[in-house]
Amino acid sequence: MNALLNSLTEAELAVVRETDRERLAELDEDALVELHTRVRRTRNKYVKLYRRQASTRVAEVGARGKARPKNRRSAQKAEVFEDALARVSRALATAARRSAAELRAERIAAAREQRGTAPRPAARPRSETVAPQRTDLSPMSPALRKRQASTLAKGARRQARRDTR
Repeated sequence: MNALLNSLTEAELAVVRETDRERLAELDEDALVELHTRVRRTRNKYVKLYRRQASTRVAEVGARGKARPKNRRSAQKAEVFEDALARVSRALATAARRSAAELRAERIAAAREQRGTAPRPAARPRSETVAPQRTDLSPMSPALRKRQASTLAKGARRQARRDTR
């Protein structure tokens, strides 16, 4: 692993170094999102490179299994960045949960401040609750006719689908 890390370019090594636990702990959620994007792009670059090189070598050696060992370095780089991406993803998930909890606490506190001091009205038992009456039940109501036509059309479409199968 150290040999592979030593063979990375300075820019690639800098990206991997940024994914250390200590450095991730210092970053806020926005910085973690930006780092996640950079690491994902780098990982995708080496995955694509590995696949592209392996597919061109298949024609030369005759099989995918034989082409794989000759393309080991790109695969190992992709694996290094996959591990780095996993570290950043975990840190980002933790930061997102933390900020969501903070926002929720702020919303609850704001709602409590805005709430009046008057007590809430007591809820009536379900047996006393009266359901709202519909006002569009007259036979000539446009809303009722539209609803009935929609129901009939839906049934006709279902039947047509069954008939065509």
